[in-house]
Amino acid sequence: MELITVTHDNIEREHICCAIANEKDMQVASKKSWLKERLDEGLVFLKGNVRGKCFIEYIPAEYAWAPVEAKGYMYIDCLWVAGQFKGHGYSTLLLDKCVEDSKEKGKKGLVVLSSQKKRGFLSDPAYMRYKGFKTADTAEPYFELLYLPFDEGTEKPRFKNTVHERSGMTKGFVLLFTNQCPFTAKYVPLLENVAKARGAALQVIPIRTREEAQNAPSPFTTFSLFYDGQLVTHEILSEKKFESILISKGM
Repeated sequence: MELITVTHDNIEREHICCAIANEKDMQVASKKSWLKERLDEGLVFLKGNVRGKCFIEYIPAEYAWAPVEAKGYMYIDCLWVAGQFKGHGYSTLLLDKCVEDSKEKGKKGLVVLSSQKKRGFLSDPAYMRYKGFKTADTAEPYFELLYLPFDEGTEKPRFKNTVHERSGMTKGFVLLFTNQCPFTAKYVPLLENVAKARGAALQVIPIRTREEAQNAPSPFTTFSLFYDGQLVTHEILSEKKFESILISKGM
């Protein structure tokens, strides 16, 4: 498979949005707008020359939209190979290219957000450990920060204290999100409508800057739903799933 690096010159014509086929979809526009602002910060979006889920996205950790201390590391935002592209070694191909590029750029290693067991929207811990990643830090309720150092004795990355303290979070439902994932452009407004229809209070807080993301109360800034300061889920919800959560809380 040929690999293509997305740049300012080709981003408008390249398919970059997961399973979304329509390039005029608002989700595509949202994701591409977010990417354009990150490319000059060193973000790399490397994809197969296909229309589908076969890509890796990574960025110097100092510029990552995540509350981590990982100076000198490369942070993997997403490694996703699915559907007809699974089982052909493409995940290894993409990850190997990331390792090679990161070493050439003088990085200490790679870091990625995962979990105790496989969960949607997070890197598969079994696969990452198979590739040599180790646990650097953990955060409630199930997050794990995995890292792959290029040299022995390299300082471990860690989560920032904000993910442990969660100070100042209001009662009730609070939803934090960014436009890093294209799906939030569609589903966040839909969830707001569900809450309004059921008379449920939902505070929606868009994370608009890297500084806000790096001091967020959740390791997964793309989408995190809290209730009374406790994480309910990091997985982007459908209307039906969100309605079930509201019902479980008596709303």
